[in-house]
Amino acid sequence: MTATLTPDQLDLKAARLYDTAAWQQIVTNWQYTAPEPTPRAAAEAPQAPADAGPGEWRSLLSVPVDQLITDAVRSIPALPPTERALPGRIGAILPDRLHTWRRIGQVDIRPSTHLAYARQILTEWGWMNEPYRLRNGRGARCICGGLLTAHRLGYGSTDTMNQAGAWMLTELRSQGWAGLIGAWNRAPDRTATDALGLIDATIRRSSHAGH
Repeated sequence: MTATLTPDQLDLKAARLYDTAAWQQIVTNWQYTAPEPTPRAAAEAPQAPADAGPGEWRSLLSVPVDQLITDAVRSIPALPPTERALPGRIGAILPDRLHTWRRIGQVDIRPSTHLAYARQILTEWGWMNEPYRLRNGRGARCICGGLLTAHRLGYGSTDTMNQAGAWMLTELRSQGWAGLIGAWNRAPDRTATDALGLIDATIRRSSHAGH
């Protein structure tokens, strides 16, 4: 049940999703930017006929219109968190199950937006890298704890939360980290700046992929 999910369990669920063939298909079939045009490519670009009518512009395109639309949609950045304030300091230390009523009536969001809310939680409530617990005595969270708390506050479904974790593993793999999120978070020399930087990089990666 979601109410009993721990940061460790979320970490493992995200890792299992990351390892699926379907997820690997997602992360290997997108690009941050289109390749830069070369002088030769520019020279070989089709030229518009002198008597071309208004409908002949399609002949000038090197890719289908549908692909151009898809690429444009994917380039739209994730929406930042709205002005919905987090519960105060007392809310930070309360059991997350007491916040689940906040999910009522909330629509689903993209993983990149879910990550933005998790970043807000770590920024306002604090980040920790102690051995895995959901929070410390001050209400600070680890990264997975931030993802889990964002979900329980109503920011994204369980599937969205798992995808956010899988995108974070994708980002960590690109940086050469082969372990889980929790092991990265618990590294002795890890800092809050590192943690927020990882979330920011993951937001960029997932939003550019249309997630």
